[in-house]
Amino acid sequence: MKPLVSVIVPLYNAAQYICEALESVVASTYRPIEVIVMDDGSTDDSLSIAQHFADNHPEVVVLSQPNAGASAARNNAIRASHGEYILPVDADNRIHPLYIEEAIRVLEARREVKVVSCRAEFFGDKTGEWSFPPFSKALLARKNMIDTCAMYRRTDWDQTEGYVESCPAREDWLLWLSMFEQGGEFVRLPEIRLYYRVRKGSKRIQDRELKRRVVDEVNQRHGAYMERYLGGPLHYHRSWSKFLNIFRSVKQVGDFDRWTDGEIIDARRNILRLTEGVVVKQFKTPNILRGIWYGWFGTSKARRSYENALRLGPLTPAPIAYREVKYLGILRESWYACRLSDCPYTFIDLIKQPDFPHRTQILRAIGRFTAQLRAMGVWHRDYSQGNILFNEDGSHIEVIDLNRIRWRKHVPGDPFARLKRIGDEGLKLLKEGYEQI
Repeated sequence: MKPLVSVIVPLYNAAQYICEALESVVASTYRPIEVIVMDDGSTDDSLSIAQHFADNHPEVVVLSQPNAGASAARNNAIRASHGEYILPVDADNRIHPLYIEEAIRVLEARREVKVVSCRAEFFGDKTGEWSFPPFSKALLARKNMIDTCAMYRRTDWDQTEGYVESCPAREDWLLWLSMFEQGGEFVRLPEIRLYYRVRKGSKRIQDRELKRRVVDEVNQRHGAYMERYLGGPLHYHRSWSKFLNIFRSVKQVGDFDRWTDGEIIDARRNILRLTEGVVVKQFKTPNILRGIWYGWFGTSKARRSYENALRLGPLTPAPIAYREVKYLGILRESWYACRLSDCPYTFIDLIKQPDFPHRTQILRAIGRFTAQLRAMGVWHRDYSQGNILFNEDGSHIEVIDLNRIRWRKHVPGDPFARLKRIGDEGLKLLKEGYEQI
């Protein structure tokens, strides 16, 4: 029996185009097919028009979701599909009747081929053939050279995270990078089999404005692929990436690579990621003058954090690794990884909750902890309410933001200068604990 092909059509406010797209799909010479239309919360008549079309074509199924973007629509449609092969088709494009049949023939005959695309032609506000460069995995590292409307096996899609829903554009590029990271071949059919509509406000036009965010997403998710083919990350000037990376050097201490793709939990200044009980802090890129200082004369914030953590031992979350990236010796990136603290509370909780359980006991314990730090010669230049962590009863306390620490024989200043929001009674308890050491 011939394998089932699932054609995936994300639909959003394309009422005047959807029937033309679906007509081109059901005119395919290949059977069996199923067509899954996923309406992405359209505010025009798209959903009702697609449903009316499906009423007269049994191979078409129309589903809907609250508006979440094209990536989510494709992913949810694929999850609802039953086919061995997947072909996404945008709701304002058309395909040639022979496209599915010819693509299936290649995939069935050659297991090493992961993706089959075709030549394409513009119509609408632009005409002429869409020119694609010859495919290579190295060039794929710098630019997307495969249209979304390409066929692949469902099993290969299952090995990825699908279309990346957090990426604002070029989400198909991230999918192709995921598929080819572990090898495989690509085939472009020699005939024009896709007709790509260009219109004002189309997604392809809008995507051009989002290049920087896409590049950041590519580097975050596919750093190993970029390292293999570009010798380092993809740069905003993408065609210069391989050249710029010649001048790049990386220093890494500890097992770092596996922790860089975690969920972002804070991005106000530095970027904090969390994965598998590990917190990774990516420090803000320094300006050029600071980059020269850190790279040639000083010590990076990441390295300081790591080395200070080693000296502090159980008084801070356990260090795992750090990384520094320099260009011509100028520091441009630095990262620090440590274990997630077992202490769920910060000093802020004591300020906001005057009736916090064991509050008196905890404040005295923090006072003793502060005295212990000073006795060790720890000068924390931001010993403030967000950087002191503690557990339920104050029996375990930790300090963070370690790049602000310096070591001195005599630590200057008031130890509680940044903790005065706790009030007079709280300061009295802190000092009582401090004086017990």
